[in-house]
Amino acid sequence: MAVSEEGRDIFKLTRDWLSVQEVVAAVSSTSCGAISLFIGTTRGDVLEGRKVRGLQYEAYEAMVQSELSRLCRDIRARWPRLTHICVHHRLGWVEVGEASVVMAISSPHRQEGQRAIQYLMDGLKASVPVWKKEVYESDAAAWKENAECKWSRCHGDTTQQH
Repeated sequence: MAVSEEGRDIFKLTRDWLSVQEVVAAVSSTSCGAISLFIGTTRGDVLEGRKVRGLQYEAYEAMVQSELSRLCRDIRARWPRLTHICVHHRLGWVEVGEASVVMAISSPHRQEGQRAIQYLMDGLKASVPVWKKEVYESDAAAWKENAECKWSRCHGDTTQQH
């Protein structure tokens, strides 16, 4: 008879480099045949004629924990066979090419985990209070809202010059 493993939800905000292996290890389970993983990295695109040098992340940390917990409850209601969920998100300065967020979900089969990881990332962008400021090579900067964010249409231009 197989022993059922209780699911755990792990969240970490850090100013340190993100370890993909640490996130994968956090969700590993012998009862699962799949680990779905998402790594969000900082792009160095030229946006509106300006090349991005890096991102500055800030968060309302107490509310991040609350919102991620709510999001995980919703995910577990939709996909009850998921085992573990882990989200690590950078705060502070993140260079182009570095990971801003690493998340993973373990599940018995890949389909549920893949759908859940997409839902988790979309939910993070829509409702978790983490904000990013693009800093350009010219040292100009602009706070950027996620298109998925529930409150994004309520704000005006947030561009700031440094």
